Amino acid sequence: MKNLAPNIVRQRLLIEGFYGIRVDKKTIEEYFEKITKSLNLKAYGKPTIFSPNGLGKEENQGYDAFIPLVDSGISLYIMGRF
Repeated sequence: MKNLAPNIVRQRLLIEGFYGIRVDKKTIEEYFEKITKSLNLKAYGKPTIFSPNGLGKEENQGYDAFIPLVDSGISLYIMGRF
């Protein structure tokens, strides 16, 4: 599918790393609040945060989160033991 939608400009930033703090839903909400303020982004809804809560394999535990922004959105994927 070459040139599927050439008039759409896509910009993505992917950050991967390790963390040394305990992560929970409150931590994720605080992160979204800080990053949107720091980057002067406007959210139009509250974060949506999911966790498998023990379902599936231990190494797949963590969180999937999203916050909608006026012109975009931020997705967050956290894996690890808590």
